Amino acid sequence: MPNSPVSRLAPFVERLLGGALPVGLRTWDGVRAGPPDAPTVVLHNRRALRRLLYAPGELGLARAYVSGDLDVDGDLADGFRRIWALTRSGAVRGAKLGPRDWAEALRLAVGLGVVGPPPKPPAEEARLSGKLHTLLRDKSAIAHHYDLGNAFYQLLMDESMAYSSAYWTSEEEGYDLEQAQWDKLELICRKLGLRPGMRLLDVGCGWGSLLVHAAKHHGVTAVGITLSAEQLQHVRGRLVQHDLEDRVEVRRQDYRELRDEPFDAVASIEMGEHVGEENYPEYTRTLYRMLKPTGRLVLQQMSRGAVAPGGGAFIERYIAPDMTMRPLSRTLGHLETAGFEIRDVHALREHYVRTVRAWEKTLESNWDDVVALIGESGARVWRLYLVGGALAFEENRMGVDQILAVRSSEEGLSALPATREWS
Repeated sequence: MPNSPVSRLAPFVERLLGGALPVGLRTWDGVRAGPPDAPTVVLHNRRALRRLLYAPGELGLARAYVSGDLDVDGDLADGFRRIWALTRSGAVRGAKLGPRDWAEALRLAVGLGVVGPPPKPPAEEARLSGKLHTLLRDKSAIAHHYDLGNAFYQLLMDESMAYSSAYWTSEEEGYDLEQAQWDKLELICRKLGLRPGMRLLDVGCGWGSLLVHAAKHHGVTAVGITLSAEQLQHVRGRLVQHDLEDRVEVRRQDYRELRDEPFDAVASIEMGEHVGEENYPEYTRTLYRMLKPTGRLVLQQMSRGAVAPGGGAFIERYIAPDMTMRPLSRTLGHLETAGFEIRDVHALREHYVRTVRAWEKTLESNWDDVVALIGESGARVWRLYLVGGALAFEENRMGVDQILAVRSSEEGLSALPATREWS
């Protein structure tokens, strides 16, 4: 239809992309353009375009989707996959507007009745203040994501409340996320060489999955630290439930507030991403300082190349503000500089694909309950996050690794076995 908004939008978008539309496009009048077999981006109103006018690219699209001004008919993951395939092939140059593009965009916006004041960002968008990675700002950043409500996370995750990549050891029917998370926790404990009577420190303990597992199944005493008030409350409840109050202590504490009380083993599971590049040397020095000689560290951490180390505009605004990921090699360098001897690196990237997709399946099957807990916009944030996250790990745009390191003695003793006893 020549008078439809889509007949004017589609050619402009194709010129920006440098190729044909990878997905369908339907405007508020119901007219569609683009490949018939592809998912369809639906613009419900002119406000969706206004959001893109003021924030072109990922952030504007995220705001439009979260607010409900924009939707996707069909498989959201397939839509993402098609766009990333074009990006990798070099067939698109990315939606970067030059002066001529801006002039044409403004003419198009006027013609479509889009021009107006910038729409208010969704309430789910993080709004932090203060200097990056101060104690107060880090506490606010953690609260934005982890204090969403224990009821929501209990609905999303398995009973262990392990919020990190699981370790999938079986393809058998009936083997599920709960068992894969148990296997991950057991793998960490074996790598640490935990035995009854040892002391374990968990830096960024989350909802207490490792603390409870290590105390119950390996007889250790443990200390866990978190910045999240909701996590602190949940872990204390779990310790009472499992009768572990006398063997496990949980604190609301920053890693920079830890004092010398050396432990036999230290774990930090997907917490280092929140530290920031400038503070990472202090973080690794603290992990080293908290270990006795011959003590082991297991660090599980996501990795990413130089492009968008924070995960991109959507992740940085809606999920994990101030997060920083780095290439694995740089993390290993930080650990070695702090004094650690690296003994093992275990890539778990494909395991995270299965983990995130299990969470996504739970989200979709409990959609009404999720909306009741965190609202429609909050649920849409998590749908976008999980679908995009699984694809990022699948396509190797993000990785995750378990690193085993040791604080060797002054004489060079590691006290590690000659073979991998945890294999």
